[in-house]
Amino acid sequence: MVWANSVFTSLMRERQMAHPEAVWLLYGDEKYTWQESWNNVERVANGLIDVGVMPGDRVGIMMSNRPEFLWVHIGLSFIGASSVPVNTAQRGQTLKHILTDSSVTAVVADGEAIPPLRDVLVDIPSIRVLIGDAPVGDLNISHNIAGITLDSLLAHSPGEPDIDIGSITGAIQPSGNASNASSKAVAGILYTSGTTGPPKGVTPKRADAKGFRRVLSSLQVHPGEVIYTALPLFHGNALGVSMLGSIMLDASLALSKRFSASRLFDECRRYNAVEFNTLGGMVSMLCKQPPRPDDSDNPVRTVLSAGCPVEYWDYFQKRFNVKVVEWFGMVDAPGYLLNDEGRIGSMGKPAGDVLFKVVDDNGVELSPGEVGELVLHHPLGRMSEYHNLPDATDDAYRDGWFHTGDLAETGTDGYFYYRGRKKESMRRRGENISAWEVESVLNRHPAIVECAAHAVPSELGEDEVKVVVVLKKGEHLDPSELLQYCEGKMAYYAIPRYVEYVDEIEKTPTQRIRYEELKKRGITSSTWDREKVGHQVHKNA
Repeated sequence: MVWANSVFTSLMRERQMAHPEAVWLLYGDEKYTWQESWNNVERVANGLIDVGVMPGDRVGIMMSNRPEFLWVHIGLSFIGASSVPVNTAQRGQTLKHILTDSSVTAVVADGEAIPPLRDVLVDIPSIRVLIGDAPVGDLNISHNIAGITLDSLLAHSPGEPDIDIGSITGAIQPSGNASNASSKAVAGILYTSGTTGPPKGVTPKRADAKGFRRVLSSLQVHPGEVIYTALPLFHGNALGVSMLGSIMLDASLALSKRFSASRLFDECRRYNAVEFNTLGGMVSMLCKQPPRPDDSDNPVRTVLSAGCPVEYWDYFQKRFNVKVVEWFGMVDAPGYLLNDEGRIGSMGKPAGDVLFKVVDDNGVELSPGEVGELVLHHPLGRMSEYHNLPDATDDAYRDGWFHTGDLAETGTDGYFYYRGRKKESMRRRGENISAWEVESVLNRHPAIVECAAHAVPSELGEDEVKVVVVLKKGEHLDPSELLQYCEGKMAYYAIPRYVEYVDEIEKTPTQRIRYEELKKRGITSSTWDREKVGHQVHKNA
């Protein structure tokens, strides 16, 4: 999915020339034809040139779901630049790390993202421009950063950008049949959670076009039909599968501001959507909605799922009259497992030319039924790298196989089955969270000696976040006060649900935290649960 930049302009040009008046994008009551969408991309591309964005530049996009996100994202590829999507919930040191590490020269932001950006932008010398829908005065963060409104970009005239892209370094090379897409596309960066360190930026080098087309074909979406997504565009699923998929399939894209379990099927009815994607606990939340007489009366045929709970799989299909297509894919490295045959509980079999296997800690392939790490290998070799982290890239691709950090096992029939995460990271309601994100904030609290964040099982599937804390001698810190301290300093979804105070945290002889032992302990009688006491986390803090 990360080879999107190489197909945007050629495919969108084809679509708008073939049927300019057909609708591509639906958002609320707004409708944008292929021609209108193309014109808006051209306007933004010309506006970006006007504010100094050049071929090869990277630009951060910290925006919620809205059409302008797409105009900017595609417009950047139009001029040989690329985007660095940033989760709108990011704050503090993690936000600063992403923008600094990626060397973005500009940031495009929603109004709500301006306050957290104010706290970090003045310390990032590469950034020259802040573009947002706030008043210009609010965008003038410092004399070194120009404040420009998003409306000023869209005020430019449409037309082919007057710029020589020339020879762009870092181009994404699609593998397999990639239509007539240009290979001149500078690689953007998508940040994924580290384990105990800061988020790692993934830069694609090649793409598994054959495998991706196999995933798209499993959706059974025909030209002119509607794909729906409520997942955030700053993640690879919505941006790669739904958005890029709609362009490749010549389908329409219905974009929702955010996921709502109570409204999802009503919105699919509104847009006559035949497909949508889910992550982790979304299926559980949909199944826990009160039954309605029209549950099965909806236009959806296919749901592309990553992590459908086994206990809800069959019930979900029957209640809503849909087919679950389960898959596995990573931002970190191209390669897909696909289960479009209804094998309940399985991630599927390899799609395309990428090889998968399950290995032990020594890299030895395990027999069916044995649990080990899931690894993958593309015949073209390394397909991605971690930005500015050559050692991490080498480690991930050791022995010629990319190590996913996920546990799995195979069946005797060749299907793969997910068995949890090997890394010290957490996945809560579709969001990856590193222990570092939580610990780096809490360890700054004056009453805390040290802490350790780890995953505990969630009743919705995936994980909840627990933090184990050692206080300074004589200090007292109410758990609710600890969580209030977190607000505005980390993404809201990373704020722990569970807090436990301990005298010491168990470590290895080399003073590494024993995260596996903490996970085994799980929820204890002395663990505080914010949901039980009704503590509310403020998302926009």
